[in-house]
Parts: sequence; C-alpha cells; structure tokens
Amino acid sequence: MHDINSLIAAARSDGRSLLDESAGKRALAEFGIAVPRGSVVSGRNQAASACAELRGSFAVKGVSRDVVHKSDLGAVRLGLPDATGVEIAIDEIETALKDNGARIDGYLIEEMALPGQELVIGGIVDAQFGPMVMVGLGGVFVEIFKDTAFRLCPITRSDASAMLDELVAAPMLAGARGQQPIDREAVIDALCAVGGSDGLLWQYRDEIAEIDINPLIAAPQGAVAADARIVLSQTPAAQTGAPVLKKEAAIRTFFMPLFAPKSIAVVGASASTTNRANTYIGQLRDYGFEGPIYPIHHSADRIEGLPAYPSLGETPGPVDYAYIAIPAARVPDAISEANGNVRFAHVLAAGFAETPGKEDLQDELMTAARRAEVRLLGPNCNGGYSPRGNLTLTHGASPERGSVGIFTQSGGLGIDIIRRGQERGLRFSGLMTLGNCADLGPADLLEFYLADPETKVIGMYLEGVAEGRRFFELLRRSQAKKPIVILKGGRTELGHQAAVSHTGALAGDRRLWNAVSRQTGAVLVDDLETFIDTLLAFQLLQPRPTYPTRNAALFGNGGGTSVLAVDVFSECGIEIAPFAKTTRDALASMNMPPGTSIANPIDAPVGTLRQGDGAVCGEVMQNVYENETVDALVLHINLPVMWSHIDSGDNSIVENMLDAANRVRKHYTKRTHFLLVLRSDGRADIDERKRQCRLIALDSSIPVFDELSNAAAALRGLKHHETFLYNNYSKLSQ
Repeated sequence: MHDINSLIAAARSDGRSLLDESAGKRALAEFGIAVPRGSVVSGRNQAASACAELRGSFAVKGVSRDVVHKSDLGAVRLGLPDATGVEIAIDEIETALKDNGARIDGYLIEEMALPGQELVIGGIVDAQFGPMVMVGLGGVFVEIFKDTAFRLCPITRSDASAMLDELVAAPMLAGARGQQPIDREAVIDALCAVGGSDGLLWQYRDEIAEIDINPLIAAPQGAVAADARIVLSQTPAAQTGAPVLKKEAAIRTFFMPLFAPKSIAVVGASASTTNRANTYIGQLRDYGFEGPIYPIHHSADRIEGLPAYPSLGETPGPVDYAYIAIPAARVPDAISEANGNVRFAHVLAAGFAETPGKEDLQDELMTAARRAEVRLLGPNCNGGYSPRGNLTLTHGASPERGSVGIFTQSGGLGIDIIRRGQERGLRFSGLMTLGNCADLGPADLLEFYLADPETKVIGMYLEGVAEGRRFFELLRRSQAKKPIVILKGGRTELGHQAAVSHTGALAGDRRLWNAVSRQTGAVLVDDLETFIDTLLAFQLLQPRPTYPTRNAALFGNGGGTSVLAVDVFSECGIEIAPFAKTTRDALASMNMPPGTSIANPIDAPVGTLRQGDGAVCGEVMQNVYENETVDALVLHINLPVMWSHIDSGDNSIVENMLDAANRVRKHYTKRTHFLLVLRSDGRADIDERKRQCRLIALDSSIPVFDELSNAAAALRGLKHHETFLYNNYSKLSQ
C-alpha cells in the first residue's frame, strides 16, 4: 500500500483534488484490478519510444489537473495504429486542452483493451452511511441510461453477484441474443477490489471521496479498467471502525425508564388556563398512569390538583420521563435545572436547528442536557406512546399492549400512525417521536426495539439518519430477525449535486436506501397507507424463511376488480397463475350457480357466496388448499354489493363467510398466508358494519385490507423479507 500512500501524498502536496488517470490505475493495479500497459510522456517527441514498449493499437489521453471528463473536451483518441498516429493525436489533444484553458501535465499512451462490454464500477463516501460501491452499464451514456446497482461497503462476493443480477442489462451480460457473455467472476473480483472489506474504497475511506472506473471492459475472459478517476476527500478524516454494539440486557435497562416510567414531570402546564401541558396531564390520568406526576412551575403551588415544583431538580423523587412543553428559548434553562434528577426528556418545541439561524440554540440545549445528565428526544416532536408504561401522547390511544414498535421523525405522523393503525388492527409496543434527533436518534431506538422482547415488528418514518453507519450495521447484523418497515421521506432527491464522478451524480437518496433494503431485508414503502398495511401483515402473519411468497389465489365477488387485481399483484411480484385441472374439476363439482368463474381469480357473484348462508366460502377455499400449492390466498368481499341483496343491517352472511374461512385457513397457516379484503363505498352505515366485520377477523388474527391493491402491497413487503431470510438460510445451509 506504500505506492498508494505516496500517490495520495503527492497529489495533496501539489494541491490536486484527484489522482490523474495514470496514478489512479496504479492504485487499482495494487488492489488486483487489471489495467492496460502504458506510460505517460511529456510530448510527441517521446511517443515513438513509448509505443515501442507496447503492443497492438494504442489509446492516447490528455493528462490535466484541470479536466475531469476528458472526452467532453476532445482529449481522448482511441484505436491508433502506430506511433505516427499517436504523435498526431498528441498534437490534436494539445490544441483541444489549450483551447479550453487547461494546463497540460502530459499524455497517457496505453495499449487498447480487447473488445468487450463497457461497464462502470464506482464508489462514493456518503456523508451519512460512508462508502458505497456501484456497478452498471458504462461508457459515455452512463448517466443517461442509469442502469446501475448500489451497495454499502464492505460488500461480499454474494453482494457483488446480486448487484449484477439487478441490472436491466443482466440478460445481455449473460449472453442473451447472441451476445458474448462477460467474465462474471472477473467483474465480481473487480467490485470486491473496490468495495470489499480489503478493497480500495473501504481501506482508504478516510482519504478517498469518489472512484470511477469507466469503462471497465468486461470480455469473455477477464475485465480491464480502461479509464480510472479517483477523487480525494477535501480533508482526510480519521478512519472510523465498526460501531460498538451494546449487550441487549444493558439496552433494555437503559430504555425502560422511557417506555415504562415510574414518575413523570410536566414542564409548561398553567395554573390559570388550559394549555397543551395541562391537557397532557389529563391524558396521563385518563390512560391509567399510576405513578407520581410532577407539574413544574416556578411560582404555582398546585396545577391540575397536583403539587407543583419550581424546577426539574426539585421534585420529591427522581424523574424517569419529563414532558417539556414550553417555548424553545426557555428550554435550555429548564433542562439545566434538572441537575442529574431526570433520565429522559421529550422536548416538544420547534424553533431549533430545523429553523435557519437557530442552530446555536440547539447546541445550547445539548450543552445543558449533557451537564444535567439528561437524555433528550426531540426537539420539534410530539412525545411518546407506550402501553406497557401507561404513557400516551394523544387521547383515544389503545391501552392494549402489542408487538409493533415505531419511531418517527415527524410528530404529527406519529399521531396518524397511532390513530389509523389501531383502527386497522395494529397494536403497539411503543411509539416515540424524535423530531430533530439532537441527542437520541433512529439508531438508538432501532437498537432498543431489536433488543426488546415485546417488539416483534419495527416500523420507522425517517427523513435523515445522522449515525448512518451505526444504523446500517444494526440492521445488517440483526439479519432481519425482526421484520423492519421503513417509510423514508425525501427519497426523490436528485443526488449528490457537487459530485465530480459519474458515481456521485448517480448516487441519490433513493438508490442509497434501496441498497440498505437489499442488504438488510428492511422493507421500503412509499406512503403511510402501505406502511400501516405492511406492518399489519407482519403483525398477524408468520414469515416463512424456507419458501418466500411468490404466488397467490384470489377469491371473491367483483369480476372487474379481480382482473385489475391480477395486474396489481403482478406489479408487486406476486403471480396469479391459472389453477391446475384438478383444482378446476374440484370447484366445478360444487355445481355453483352460473356466472361463477373457477379459474384464478375465482369470481363468485353474490348468489354464489350466499349458498349455505355463506358456508360455501369455506368449501371453495378447502378445494383450493387441497389441490393447489399457493403461497397466499386473498378473500375479497364487496360489502355494499353483498348487503344490497340482504335485509338491511344483517351481517350474518358475511360473518358466516368469515367463520367458514377461518375454520379452513387455520389448518394451512404454515403453508399459505390468508388475507382478507373488505371493500366499502364510503357510506357511513356501510363503514360501521365493515368495522364490525374487521374486528371479527382481527380477533382471529386475520389481517384486513381496504382494497386488493393494499393486500398486494403488503404481500410485496412480506415477500421481500422472506426472500432475504431465504437467501441467508440458503447460505447457512451450504
């Protein structure tokens, strides 16, 4: 590695922010990546002697510290037959560089690489997550086609192989339509030489900001870096090692005062009027919190019938959790008065670092918190919800203890998740709003939920992760032992606008999070509805690590709805395949009324579903289960149509259908996921009756969705998680 260190040192001492192509290729070669033979000359008078040491046709490239993309300035000539052609090329490149005001540092003369497929391999050090590696179709159109795949470093050979499989051009690289297949192993070698644990980018992540190998020419045998660019970081950083992960018992002990506080202080309640903090005291009482509640007020004796105390440091007993609802400017002083008496404080006020010009106030807040030995959540958030601790942030939250743990960087969205989620059947182990994450952040809450035995499923809404590397390592090391669903805000950012390399320009936020998802099994979703639906599926369905969900059967009333659903499920990666003849024969033997389709989907009009007062539903499902190996079965009922044929207010037919379905599906839960869709038309009376039917299904641990598209999206998340588990299971069993 001495050569690389000297190359970097020479570039920095010369005031250059990148290694020239020749130096970049020397660095690649030291890590085992094949590069063309060549040499740098100062002018045309050295061309003949340089060519005499090389073979075949030649390439000539201008070397200039002022130029990043040489092709754009006409400073590249390829396929030159002899030294005379090289001399002419040098003259032309010299003119092109001078015309563009670029300094000339020399001319790189190389042997032309053998023909092959042009790929790009790159790397970038992300501000949040650290080094990332990329592969894709290369050449001058790399930023136009954008056929690329990313992973966070360090990668394994398995990661590298999966990246190649993700490319749209993967079939072409494998030899489709008469193409010569590339040497896949050579490309994997090159990817690992850049982004592996012993690779260039990972080993020099403190010195290197970006790497571009474009093109890497992949032939049937071998792969050669025909061009290389290495951009140095502006200031060398101290290399960070792997994050230190704590023992689970210590994590649980640390967070218990937050999720099950024995005492709560409330800062900001009024003695003369009712404000947010007063309302919060009422919420705690109504929700059943039985520990002491300490209102904090500098002058009042009593608030809401409770003794008040002048400061957080003057309560009669220690405070596990403090709810701080005062204006931003007053918060640092209130926290500083805690003086070691408070474990956790939730700061609700906005007006800190999220507001331009208020960054210093957040710094002041953190200084006060450190001196007072208080751990902060927020500022700019809404508090916390924890049924196990009788802690709530809103009226109407369910007291039922559940298994879904949530954290969110949006306080308002946190309330939406509680209210909408519990109506749909979610039951929570806890929900914490984090706001600006001045102190405790996503990595801290993720670490707790992973260690928490009450939490079986983890959901999060994120806008940014300050400790990205720690966050990623927690996800990766957990090996998806608990399903994790991420709703990420701001993923459509156009990328790293200041990037110099192709890789940097392509490495936007969406691609980064897609890489996180693929490497950790975490499920990415795009909207709140899908977030809740996917969490519900994980709460009630048991993921299968040995055979992921790939196909499904659909059964219900509504022919057009079923046809549209086939397309939606297909887009979600779930196949709705026609039934086998044995299945169709079994269904035909039931002699259901005309108009009943016994293919997949099964379209059953109301007249069919009413047979046996709804018991026919179980018989249809039984025939499907006995004759088909389906990974999921989705029963969908158009309730308004169903009830239009029944006396008003009578739910019995639908309830009988649900009962019959439940009796049958219970025998197949390990083999086939069962999901229920209850469709409505939005009328209040229909929605109320639908709510009653939903509760019946949820009591039997059946997830209920509003539309078939919602069920399809939930199955897509389940499939992603199961596929990750399956791939890991396969590796361990080999």
